[in-house]
Amino acid sequence: MPIDLRRIAREKRTVKAMITIYCRAHHDGPDAPCSECTELLDYACARLDRCPFGSDKPPCGKCPIHCYKPTMKTRAVEVMRYAGPRMLWRHPILAICHLLDGRRRPPVGS
Repeated sequence: MPIDLRRIAREKRTVKAMITIYCRAHHDGPDAPCSECTELLDYACARLDRCPFGSDKPPCGKCPIHCYKPTMKTRAVEVMRYAGPRMLWRHPILAICHLLDGRRRPPVGS
């Protein structure tokens, strides 16, 4: 698998792990993620697939292009604020990679 596709695939795994952690803690039900959280996961994966920066993409919070709808961005921020600190214990490799990705400089323009 080319490097750019591996990076996007890893980011999708990270988002899914974060959403699962959040959903299990905040939504009742045996299945995680629930339909509401699955909608957010599908949206986030679609955004990753369409990112114009590809493997050079910065973290979404530092990106010069804001491609999330405001409601979805609010939901994603809520999930990441809750799940981010818990990722280190449940998914340490993904958490460390996510932190290292956060040190990337945003690309200039698109």
